[in-house]
Amino acid sequence: MNRALHWLAAVVGLCISASAGAQIVVGQTAGFSGPVAAGVKEISDGAKLYLDSVNAQGGVNGQKIEVVAMDDKFDPKLAAENAKALITEKNVSALFLTRGTPHTQAIMPLLEQYKVPLVAPSTGAMVLHKPVNPWVFNVRATYQREAERAVQHLSLIGIERIGVIHVEDSFGADLLEGAKKGFAAVAKNPVFIEKYDRAKWDFSKIAPLVAGADVQAVLFIGSGNAVADGIEAIRKAGSRAQMVTFSNNASGGFIKSLKENARGVIVTQVFPYERSLSAPIVKEAHDLAVAKGLEGVSPAMLEGFAAAKVLVAALRRAGPSPSRLKIQQALETMNKVDIGGLEVSFSANDHTGLEFVDLSIIGPNGKFRR
Repeated sequence: MNRALHWLAAVVGLCISASAGAQIVVGQTAGFSGPVAAGVKEISDGAKLYLDSVNAQGGVNGQKIEVVAMDDKFDPKLAAENAKALITEKNVSALFLTRGTPHTQAIMPLLEQYKVPLVAPSTGAMVLHKPVNPWVFNVRATYQREAERAVQHLSLIGIERIGVIHVEDSFGADLLEGAKKGFAAVAKNPVFIEKYDRAKWDFSKIAPLVAGADVQAVLFIGSGNAVADGIEAIRKAGSRAQMVTFSNNASGGFIKSLKENARGVIVTQVFPYERSLSAPIVKEAHDLAVAKGLEGVSPAMLEGFAAAKVLVAALRRAGPSPSRLKIQQALETMNKVDIGGLEVSFSANDHTGLEFVDLSIIGPNGKFRR
């Protein structure tokens, strides 16, 4: 009898230990190296701020959240390979904060195949919003809305001659479509539309064309180092046109990559002003950042922070054993969930989550201003 009791006690002890050490594993594939590495790091750091805070308080339903991150070097093929490894080998409960439009598109067939939700892809591509994919849950406005708003803003302040430069991929095509909607809304046409290669960009022909066209502004659709190199080439060619780019470049790392060309560049934003502590989500993120010895948060960090808040809200709703299906169902039933002054809603017919769009400009101090 004593031996049986000892055995039972040992089994109970093992179960308690396993429960205490239990984790919810979430997978992330993104370009931690390559042309968007700076922005990816900031977005991931922002998510970590919130997840570390939640884990420090015991996690979700007694389980801590672990993010297994893999570097896809901003290569769509590698992104799909990483995602499959995370799903089949790491057995992640969800994917999180992928980066890039073609990269996320490459992952989408795996979501359906393995019934895995993807929370907060760091891309505003319309293809992730319409038609609604039952496994993709966006936590940001669409790129098309950003581009449309940018063109309308330029027109409003009296800028008539606008050119467009875009990367030749699905991301570039998506933003270009939004820009065209903006031009149509203000009854204007772009002075030119030029494209460049995503992997091997070369602005030696585009830069003098921009200078010769005497445009007042350029919408520059691209990512990270490519945009920085393109702006540098345009400035060297003699153009002083107003440069406008988009929220995928809303990071401190992008500002650094611009060097002396940073001042005056307009960058669209999809979250509240990162230095306005009157916004509850900004105040919360700022305080956690300061507690870790940081000065505050960047727009990219705020995107990651918001994404993590949505992920945690879904995990809490999914219950103590959050399976892939339970997480998907929990997300789809979220209605006006407050993540700090911003309400996130999903339904079977709408996976956009948020529609906030604003504009910022890089000031002389190397900071975004609104």
